[in-house]
Amino acid sequence: MTESIVLIGVGEMGGVFARGFLRAGYPVYPVTRNVDMAAVARDIPEPTLALVAVAEADVQEILEALPRVWRTRVGLLQNELLPKDWQEYHIKNPTVISVWFEKKKGQDAKVIIPSPVYGPHASLVKTSLESIQLPCRALKDYDELVFELVRKNLYILTSNIAGLVTGGNVGELWQRNRDIASAIADDVIKIQAQLTGLALPRDKLVDAMVEAFNADPEHKCMGRTAPARLIRALAVADQLDVPVPALRKVQSNL
Repeated sequence: MTESIVLIGVGEMGGVFARGFLRAGYPVYPVTRNVDMAAVARDIPEPTLALVAVAEADVQEILEALPRVWRTRVGLLQNELLPKDWQEYHIKNPTVISVWFEKKKGQDAKVIIPSPVYGPHASLVKTSLESIQLPCRALKDYDELVFELVRKNLYILTSNIAGLVTGGNVGELWQRNRDIASAIADDVIKIQAQLTGLALPRDKLVDAMVEAFNADPEHKCMGRTAPARLIRALAVADQLDVPVPALRKVQSNL
């Protein structure tokens, strides 16, 4: 079936994308937790896009089980995403969006900044989101994608982990506790550099993080997943032998 979208995961975020695709004229075929992906793939072997919209904790399980016929058509939108996460499953050239809007149950999507997207179906995703008034921008190349993924990771990890100590919102974090936020950001960038194998531009990334802080200064620092994000970051640092004194200080104060 041509010009169709397979949507794997239909939670809050998946629902937003489904509405955008439908508004843009694409039929959407949902794959929920209790649906056999292989059976759907037999009926729809060549969708335009197979968007994985499950939570970040579930994405590895889904990518491992993803039908082979969909692997050249993958879309990804999870937080804490980096190229290694799809390369591990031999997925080449996916369409990837760094989502910069929030969607909570019973509330409309709230935009922080335009969401950057890159890949073979970036235009489709951009058009679909813009059809429901969610701003999106297409990236020029793969290097821009990596920068934007690291930027989002830096924003989430810095604000969440700092929030375990400071509480409050991101505007207050940067105005009143900049030393804590900067130290945590430095540790996060070191981890991201190891995970990407790149010499990352520290100042440019911090400026980009602060741009997002300033776009929505009332955004709460600490979500419910903040403790798990700290534990995960420390585990990665241990695995890669990366010194992260600011993260360990946060851990010791909990």
